[in-house]
Amino acid sequence: MTENSQQPQPAPTTELPTQYTPAEVEGQLYERWVERGYFEADAKSDKPPYTVVIPPPNVTGSLHLGHAFEHTLIDALTRRKRMQGHETLWQPGMDHAGIATQNVVERELGKEGKSRHDLGREAFVERVWQWKAESGGQISGQMRRLGDGVAWSRERFTMDEGLSQAVQTIFKRLYDDELIYRAERIINWCPRCLTAISDIEVEYQDDDGELVSMKYGEGDETIVVATTRAETMLGDTAVAVHPEDERYKHLVGKLIKLPLTERSIPVVADEHVDPEFGTGAVKVTPAHDPNDFEIGQRHNLPAIAVMDEHAVITAHGPFQGLDRLEARSAIVAALRAEGRIVAEKRPYVHSVGHCSRCKTTIEPRLSMQWWVKVGPLAKAAGDAVRDGRVTIHPQEMEKRYFDWVDNLHDWCISRQLWWGHRIPVWYGPAGEVVCVGPDEEPPSGEGWHQDPDVLDTWFSSGLWPFSTLGWPEQTESLAKFYPNSVLVTGYDILFFWVARMMMFGLYAMDGTPPFHTIALHGMVRDQNGKKMSKSFGNVVNPLDWMDKYGSDALRFTLARGANPGVDVPIGEDWVQGSRNFANKIWNATRFALMNGATVQGPLPDASKMSSTDRWILSRLNSVVAEVDAYYEDYQFAKLSDALFHFAWDEVFDWYVELSKTTFQAGGEAAEVSQRVLGEVLDVTLRLLHPVVPFVTETLWTTLTGGESVVIAEWPTDSGFRDADAEREIETLQSVITEVRRFRADQGLQPGQRVPARLTLAGSALAAHEAAVRQLLRLQPEGDAFTATATLPVAGVEVALDLSGVIDFAAERKRLAKDLAAAEKEKAQANAKLGNEAFLAKAPDQVVDKIRGRLAKADEDIARITAQLEKLPEA
Repeated sequence: MTENSQQPQPAPTTELPTQYTPAEVEGQLYERWVERGYFEADAKSDKPPYTVVIPPPNVTGSLHLGHAFEHTLIDALTRRKRMQGHETLWQPGMDHAGIATQNVVERELGKEGKSRHDLGREAFVERVWQWKAESGGQISGQMRRLGDGVAWSRERFTMDEGLSQAVQTIFKRLYDDELIYRAERIINWCPRCLTAISDIEVEYQDDDGELVSMKYGEGDETIVVATTRAETMLGDTAVAVHPEDERYKHLVGKLIKLPLTERSIPVVADEHVDPEFGTGAVKVTPAHDPNDFEIGQRHNLPAIAVMDEHAVITAHGPFQGLDRLEARSAIVAALRAEGRIVAEKRPYVHSVGHCSRCKTTIEPRLSMQWWVKVGPLAKAAGDAVRDGRVTIHPQEMEKRYFDWVDNLHDWCISRQLWWGHRIPVWYGPAGEVVCVGPDEEPPSGEGWHQDPDVLDTWFSSGLWPFSTLGWPEQTESLAKFYPNSVLVTGYDILFFWVARMMMFGLYAMDGTPPFHTIALHGMVRDQNGKKMSKSFGNVVNPLDWMDKYGSDALRFTLARGANPGVDVPIGEDWVQGSRNFANKIWNATRFALMNGATVQGPLPDASKMSSTDRWILSRLNSVVAEVDAYYEDYQFAKLSDALFHFAWDEVFDWYVELSKTTFQAGGEAAEVSQRVLGEVLDVTLRLLHPVVPFVTETLWTTLTGGESVVIAEWPTDSGFRDADAEREIETLQSVITEVRRFRADQGLQPGQRVPARLTLAGSALAAHEAAVRQLLRLQPEGDAFTATATLPVAGVEVALDLSGVIDFAAERKRLAKDLAAAEKEKAQANAKLGNEAFLAKAPDQVVDKIRGRLAKADEDIARITAQLEKLPEA
């Protein structure tokens, strides 16, 4: 049998309020857990470690459904491992979120009529720290609302002193190993934020633009190119064609005139060009397009920048000083005036990158930036998964991971911001470049200055699994809790954050990867599977649902939808259903306590138990094993569903109901069932606790008198199984279910009592006659009993006397009317589906709907016919 985890406890109180009110218990329970240090982790402990880092939310952020979803899964894992006896660390912290935070503070300054330049760098950074202290990190309080069991005393911030030292240390090591360098390349540039941004900070959307085809060159040496960005033609330094394209072979190597300028540009042959697309010729603007930059490198073409950091035209001529969009219209008009416009298509819908922070259209821009040479780092990250040191779950996500790390381009790590980790490089008056480590003094004197740029936020968050543990110092925490046990994160940042942690962890920690397992989950969507977006009007504030239904209800809904790597739809009615489940747990436990359920003393011997008792304990152990297997496979949806159906269907709807007659009768059998029910509730509440921590804490401590379910032992499968008892109760369930179905078909009210004769002699169900009669509202047969309906079910015969309950003539008339309506519906559906003209014209959804009506009519006919056959003659 499953052993109770607690030592003998004083008899618990049996008092619970009649209703569960989450708002009255959640906050105080959480503070009690924190005060008692349940979530803290001791590096000196000899318990096996279990470590998970929180994907650090932005300091500017607030809890959204994606956070709530991810945190629920991590919290479930860590609560279970804590109960299993592991020294469990869920590491909390915040990301300084360079661009996002700087934008917030700049907007605040804007309200005062100031810019960051009015303050200067030092004062502006101080202003950001002030904002962080006053307004940042509101998500921490919201995490408490959700029940996150994090080690708050270890909370870190990517700009705190220790993490800043880690950033400087790894930058210096990478620089010395020639894995960091400075070079001029094409980057994503935001003309509003005035900085380079990473790929993950670019959002692509379909915009209405224009596709303009224009003619370069003169006479026989003309060539047509098409572009959506006509303004960049001022920076063209070539036209490229495919080497095998016969149409243009006579032009390769020749110079042709670039319109609107005094320049001539070459025609080059490059295999990057698709001869089947458009005219097979493309304009090459190396300073304003990443592909063109690569072509320019291959053919030694000059790169001419024609826009400044604000996306204003700088090229000499009539367009100088125009914004890029103003210049686009003006240049097309000028080309049209020269007769060089061959075709114009408006609107031309195409994918355009936008800054995720300010929504400004991104401008590819040639810029001097700092880069990480990712080749050897990415290879190590790929090898760690290939050789099994790191497991990706679900396994089908491995291909996406390899597609990314095997094809990584060098990583632009510099940002033109003031808020962030400043690049630790100094430049001297004679062109000297010095990278300074954390324990080194920077050079000083006339002409020396530090690089003004800061590092990409992903650079510091890539160190998160070990920098939060004290690296580069060899701390006890680092020795105990690195590598992390599992990383739980969304598949959408597999390429960005996960890959960077893998590269840095393997590099900094001598080939030891940052985690053993990468467990990827999907995105939260609305109940129709649509992405949540402010523009769609379907964004949900999880705090609203927690206020309305309780945190447990939100958590259980999210966990129950969490299939590995698959997006999660969620709707308010599902959260309401989970609230009903919490209420069901509450009411069933309250009933059990009122009827003497107890955890005191050992379980009775199986020989003293009824088959109902043995059945529920057998099923309990099966569920313990099932839930454990699902946890190990990160199958949160399946484990939640298994617990839901076991608790609601088997424990509350069957075992509790079947035991009522035993409790009413009293005696030794009642005492045995009281102990069994206490055991089942104890274990079930412990199994449920990681997902629904608040309601289970209240109920478990009331039931057992234990200190807290947070530190209770996780249930284990004792191996107890009773196949005979399981078969017996399954047969009993089928009898009760069939009779209930018959009663409903005959229109009987659930509480309406009916005389009945049960033929149970010789059946294993004979011992359950009292329970059967009570659950089915069956009276003893009496002297005037007349069997008007007989139901043979599973070897048992149930005869019912409905003569005083049902007007058979009226019931036959009603059923006959319903049967005629169903047959008419079937005939109409068949007529439409047999009409070829109708099928040829009707939309698929209309035809599918009629097929559904036909299937429903067939079901109704079969059901009503069966009811008529069971009715006695009037």
